[in-house]
Amino acid sequence: MTEDDKILLNSFEGKLRHILFLYDELKKENAELKELLSQRENRIQGLEDSVNELEVRYRNLKMARMISVNDSEIRDTKQRIAKLVREVDKCIALLNE
Repeated sequence: MTEDDKILLNSFEGKLRHILFLYDELKKENAELKELLSQRENRIQGLEDSVNELEVRYRNLKMARMISVNDSEIRDTKQRIAKLVREVDKCIALLNE
């Protein structure tokens, strides 16, 4: 082997080692990015679950408020009707006298 061949071989080995080093670094970075992506996907899923739960609770609250408003309106209406019936009874009693 000539001196030029040895120089070329050493240069090739150096470049190959450098490429292998870069490859290992990229593998590590890729693994870290995959882990980060997995964590973010889990976080997104958790947030989507929270949003869905809050939407259900919001719908339930709206329904409860509608029912409570209707119950109070019903009570008020019953009281007004009872008052009107008493007034009509008084009027009938006065007419019978």
